Amino acid sequence: MNILEAVLLGAVEGFTEFLPISSTGHLTIVEKLLGYQIDAPDITAFTAIIQSGAVFATLIFLRTDIIRIIGAWVKGVFSSAQRSNADYRFGWAVILGSIPIGIAGLLFQDAIETTLRSLWFVAGALIIYSFVMWFADHAATEVRHAEDVTWKDTLIIGVVQCLAVIPGVSRSGSTMTAGLLRDLDRVTVTKLSFFLSIPALFGATILQTYENYDGISSANGGVGWTATITATIVSFIVGWFAVSWLLKFVAKHSYSVFIGYRLVLGSLLLVLLATGAIDAK
Repeated sequence: MNILEAVLLGAVEGFTEFLPISSTGHLTIVEKLLGYQIDAPDITAFTAIIQSGAVFATLIFLRTDIIRIIGAWVKGVFSSAQRSNADYRFGWAVILGSIPIGIAGLLFQDAIETTLRSLWFVAGALIIYSFVMWFADHAATEVRHAEDVTWKDTLIIGVVQCLAVIPGVSRSGSTMTAGLLRDLDRVTVTKLSFFLSIPALFGATILQTYENYDGISSANGGVGWTATITATIVSFIVGWFAVSWLLKFVAKHSYSVFIGYRLVLGSLLLVLLATGAIDAK
């Protein structure tokens, strides 16, 4: 992989990771258009690893909240008097909400890296899950806020997040939808989606780096670590601006623009696949 392609893919990842339009789906489409075998081990590993750039951007952007929550959680673990703190409960909620996607990722790893990488799945998921998002967007009452989040909320959201193993569903889209159906406001579910992304995506990065370190090396015919690191850095830079923009956007708008975009992209992809303009893998 050359540097220009790495920059392009890093920018796509950084921009789409936190938008409810599926970063993995977009990366899979762009990788295919660039001529890569999208279910090749080095490409699936590359796709997972560069997501860590966007997660680092989230860590820095939300550092004040993260430090406060971790501090409250640690204090609550060692002192029962501190356990009434909302941040302590929120910390446990994020931990519990992160468990389901970890289990699903390990159980269905082979399917995620092979069968589900088909562009037919991407197109279908983009379209079908758009209707779920539309329903949640219109049914949400948004009467609950950050201080109302419980472990039950994040556990339910974490279970729904497992749908994101299908490229095209969108990890952020699944978590935001589940949060809205729990009557949480859009800003809260968006921030919660950010928090839940940290263990999920870092876990995927560590696993793929461990399993495919040699395979990614250009010396072994892989995409190359120079390209992978470059894409990760670009993902970090673009992801920073995407996080900032999204929080401002959802404070005043619904998810309608994202739903419309998903439907258009999914339909276009179906046409391209049906006419043979591109192959599914």
